[in-house]
Amino acid sequence: MKKTIFQILAKINKVVMPSMAKKDLTKLTNWQKAVVAYRYWVTTNALG
Repeated sequence: MKKTIFQILAKINKVVMPSMAKKDLTKLTNWQKAVVAYRYWVTTNALG
């Protein structure tokens, strides 16, 4: 159940959230760092 919810969130994130893949992580603003952290948290829970 938990894994399914995170998989759905991961699909929504892929469509809605901006991608930070090609940006330098050290030069991100606090808001962008929060987006990266949230996407990482959802992805790790969806895979685990």
